[in-house]
Amino acid sequence: AFTIPLPLFPRIIEWYTVRESSDPRNLLPRTLRFVAWLRGLFYEPPSSPQRWDVVLLGGLMGSVFSLLQFLVSPRIGSLSEEYGRRRVLLITMIGNILSALVWIKSTTFASFMLSRIIGGLSEGNVQIATAILSDVTTPSQRSKALAQVGIAFAICFCIGPPIGAYFASRPLPTSLHSMGVELNIYAVPAAVTIALLVIETGFLLLCLPETRGLRLNAARKPIADQSFPNSKECLSQPASEKRLALLKGLRRFHFFFLSIFSGMEFTLPFLTFDLFDWSNSQNGALIGSIGILSALLQGGYVRRATTKVGEGRMARRGIFSCAISLFLLSLVPRFVTTSPITSIRLLQAAAACLSFTSATVVSSLTSYASLQCDEGFNEDTGKPVGHPQLAKGTALGLFRSSGQLGRAIGPLLACVSYWTCGPSTTYAVSAAAMIALLVSMASLPPKPRMELSNVGKSDANLGHEGT
Repeated sequence: AFTIPLPLFPRIIEWYTVRESSDPRNLLPRTLRFVAWLRGLFYEPPSSPQRWDVVLLGGLMGSVFSLLQFLVSPRIGSLSEEYGRRRVLLITMIGNILSALVWIKSTTFASFMLSRIIGGLSEGNVQIATAILSDVTTPSQRSKALAQVGIAFAICFCIGPPIGAYFASRPLPTSLHSMGVELNIYAVPAAVTIALLVIETGFLLLCLPETRGLRLNAARKPIADQSFPNSKECLSQPASEKRLALLKGLRRFHFFFLSIFSGMEFTLPFLTFDLFDWSNSQNGALIGSIGILSALLQGGYVRRATTKVGEGRMARRGIFSCAISLFLLSLVPRFVTTSPITSIRLLQAAAACLSFTSATVVSSLTSYASLQCDEGFNEDTGKPVGHPQLAKGTALGLFRSSGQLGRAIGPLLACVSYWTCGPSTTYAVSAAAMIALLVSMASLPPKPRMELSNVGKSDANLGHEGT
């Protein structure tokens, strides 16, 4: 449901442009004039400037969505701690349905933007799903469970956009026209989105239990120190101050990584259009292949390997792969005229590296962050005990918020650099920035740090905290 409208943004904007261009006071003409002025400060395309403006506006709409997520994610996380995961998740689903309903009736650009704003303020599925999986898994199971969220994302980014493109070509029922009902030009994909959201909401309502404060028998047992099999000592979480500092560092890594990665992600269609004159279907095939390979890597490699090498090391491997990909992309323009086949091969190699990055970094950092959260809860109320910033919903909400801020800023900075300095310089600088991020993460332990304590003391602590 989330990915169905993504490939339709440029065409939706074009449809609104035709409808509203006669009145320059409408929101869309004024917005496009601002976008054209902003683009003109840095770049003047040799042809079709309107097409560039439409694509850039689509990116700005995505940045607005991410900015709203940056603002609302911490609040959604804290509300899930106060009122329960299930209740807050169902409320956000109602907001998503309302967003799709506004979309299906949006015959003006202003009403369509209202739909996107409602959706941005309501999108809480990912962080609450992450909190729920953290509730129902032990620390040793956490990485494998959270990898499933990444697998779901990869699969849906492969199948959602084609579904949206297919239903975009289906006509509206003629009975609606005869009744004088005016709907969005892409009301059929909007209706499919509503149907999926309603089905999902019904499924959650009937099948999802409340998981906040769920007691796990396995979680009550001390975690044996695997480094010393014969040791009678067990592992416990470090002090709150250490975990808060580590969470702050993880949020900073998450922000910088997604700022660079999302910028590359957004400018990649510019690169293929500029150098190879690729169509939307060719760009879609490239992005789809990245998603398919990412899902295969997460299911076949990441879920198994992370428990052995640790979340921190896996995230660093993904960042190193991203640096290689960006370096390869910086070489692509140099071979376009002299050896086109070489430039295509470089692009394909970069896409393969990006698949590994997509499969590893965000899921590993999210798992690492979840393992810093308090596991204890009040047996009477089900609410977390301990430091409020270490409650799972709150901590993971802040973590996701930092990444969404990166997604809001990254595409804008990347576009400015792409148009001012060119693709080779942009991707080379991005590769250097990714290496700098990799170096700054050197102090991050491969696995979440645990402290040794004797079994009796740990059992007492676990029992006292109701973990």
